[in-house]
Amino acid sequence: MPRREDIRSVLILGSGPIVIGQACEFDYSGTQAAKALKEKGIRVILLNSNPATIMTDPDLADATYVEPMTVPVVQKILEKEKPDAILPTVGGQTALNLALACNGAGLLEKYNVELIGAKVDAIKKAEDRELFKKAMEKIGVRVPASGLANNLTDAVEIKKSSGFLSSFVPRLLSAVPEAESLTPKKLLRKSFQKVLRLLRSVRFFWKNRF
Repeated sequence: MPRREDIRSVLILGSGPIVIGQACEFDYSGTQAAKALKEKGIRVILLNSNPATIMTDPDLADATYVEPMTVPVVQKILEKEKPDAILPTVGGQTALNLALACNGAGLLEKYNVELIGAKVDAIKKAEDRELFKKAMEKIGVRVPASGLANNLTDAVEIKKSSGFLSSFVPRLLSAVPEAESLTPKKLLRKSFQKVLRLLRSVRFFWKNRF
């Protein structure tokens, strides 16, 4: 793929602190991305809240920010550094969530910065189970039987129509790293209510995080 001459500087969103589900592999991928970009003569700006990583070594990026992974911090970096693009795909779930939050806040349009590696629509399709299901069905890929339940009544109907072992999971992959599986009908209500409680707490967390 030929190099794009219109991109002269890139802001890499790091993976933040090590958490369950993502660890040092994203430190490695972010480090390699920074090296590859610099070899092509592209200025690299890095944001990562975790100082205990290789990618935050002083000599790796042209400008390194060990700051919270939040929208306000990204906005300040965009104002100061004026990168041509943001690369979130080497920072795992943390970076993808932050990229979507920045887009929702209008930063990409305001500062005329492009998201590279994956477009917003592609990230949303990968995150949202319903959108992902529709995308797979559109190209003829079979997916497990599933349904979207907004309440307990919906869940009961989906359970009846499937007739198989059921698994309750949040619609968004980034919402809760936990699923509830059940077979006996008496566990249906208890499991569904537990998932709802988890979702409420996570919605509050994400609302206050970014």
